[in-house]
Amino acid sequence: MTENDLPSRSKTSAEFASGTDRLATHVISVLQQRQAPYQAGVRQFILDYLVRAILYQPEFEAELVQAELRGFRLNVDTIIDNYVPMAAKELGELWVQSKIDFAQVTIGALRLQSLLTEAADEVVFLTPPQAVDVTMVLVVPEGEQHFLGASVVAAQLRRMGVQVCSVFAEPGDDLVRRISAEMPDAVMFTCGRTAGLATIAQTVFSIRQRVSEVPLLVLGGSILETHADIKETTGVDLVTNTPTDVLSRCLKQGRRRIGS
Repeated sequence: MTENDLPSRSKTSAEFASGTDRLATHVISVLQQRQAPYQAGVRQFILDYLVRAILYQPEFEAELVQAELRGFRLNVDTIIDNYVPMAAKELGELWVQSKIDFAQVTIGALRLQSLLTEAADEVVFLTPPQAVDVTMVLVVPEGEQHFLGASVVAAQLRRMGVQVCSVFAEPGDDLVRRISAEMPDAVMFTCGRTAGLATIAQTVFSIRQRVSEVPLLVLGGSILETHADIKETTGVDLVTNTPTDVLSRCLKQGRRRIGS
């Protein structure tokens, strides 16, 4: 180090301290920006890691990726509720921008599904299942492909103590027979396409006509973001993407009550 590299002796201690404070403030600001919530509590650099892992790792091991995410001090609830949905959204946006092809989207979604399954195995119930005696059938109708989103909702409901049966692409008549036999407290349809609304409306009509004790009928999914008057169109009782709304409505109906 040369003499010119040394701090000027003409600087006062107060000036030097002030410069150090500004540097520390700048460093802290940069770190905070790197860890700032992206959306729904998601930190961008962790989301970037997850997207890279599901797209570009030659061999994807959900257990190891979850361990990495836990290393960022994430609990499984945060992985399920925030990071898996946001990573899925990132995949969709990358595909729309032609930065990845459909095969990569498919592989990425399957890897996210395996991560979700791994995380769900460690779920700690917010409410024990025996305390919330509520059962639900979660329906992904024929023609729909958003299985990952439905799996996230199912995991969220199970964490609240709801007993969930997920049904994928089951014909309407079979679904009606299932509901008649199992008598769930609620049936939640998830829909992402306009074309699916007519099928849901027909199934809802059949349930009301043929099931002796009609459960709460709910509709959720990305279709809610683009269409109005869906409740009237399909004949469901409730339109929501919030699992707690469904549980609250079930409990208020009084068919099953906490602790009963």
